[in-house]
Amino acid sequence: MTVSSPQRGLLEIIALTVADAVAAQQGGADRIEVVAQMDRDGLTPDPDLVAEMRAAVDIPLRVMVRGTDGFTADEAELTRLVATVGELREAGAQEFVLGFLTEKGEVDLEATHAVVDAIGGSPWTFHRAVDHAADARQAWAALRGLPGLDTVLTAGSARGLEDGLPRLAAREDWREAGVRLLAGGGLKHAHVPGLRSIGVNAIHAGGLVRDGWTAPVEIDRVRALRALLDS
Repeated sequence: MTVSSPQRGLLEIIALTVADAVAAQQGGADRIEVVAQMDRDGLTPDPDLVAEMRAAVDIPLRVMVRGTDGFTADEAELTRLVATVGELREAGAQEFVLGFLTEKGEVDLEATHAVVDAIGGSPWTFHRAVDHAADARQAWAALRGLPGLDTVLTAGSARGLEDGLPRLAAREDWREAGVRLLAGGGLKHAHVPGLRSIGVNAIHAGGLVRDGWTAPVEIDRVRALRALLDS
């Protein structure tokens, strides 16, 4: 399995199919986020798909653990997710994406720890639930020290990077969290220089490398984003 150098920008591409994953790797992606149902903002994929992707590409896969719309998870949902994590690990998943909020919009540490325990020390990303928290600074503070957490996917705002990039530039809490900030959420080519100017060289793209969620990832679009990130 290839791992990107810390000095190099990290390009993560959303893949819904094996063909997406292959195109992402051929275009120069460092990592793939494996999801299903992007019409619902990304849910847990079928373990069989994970196994097929794992056999098709050799770059890291981060697999979504999210069973329902929204970011809350009750006891029954957590039980299902923990069981699903077991199936995903059997299918070859070694890295994950997850994140939970309480009804009050705070990071749900109890739910998060339940799933983190299930992934057994695997590296993972806290996804854009952080952008929907009632208090962003409180949310970032809550993420510090979570076992295995090495990445937070954020746009800086629930409305996306167009609104969130200036907010990220004006804040310091994300720099102090001890994790890598992965910028995504309405990503445009024009955002990349601005992100790099504030020290963010990890980007997450989905819609930017395809013509809608029912269309495949296009190798040339991934290559263009790779070149822009590395320029």
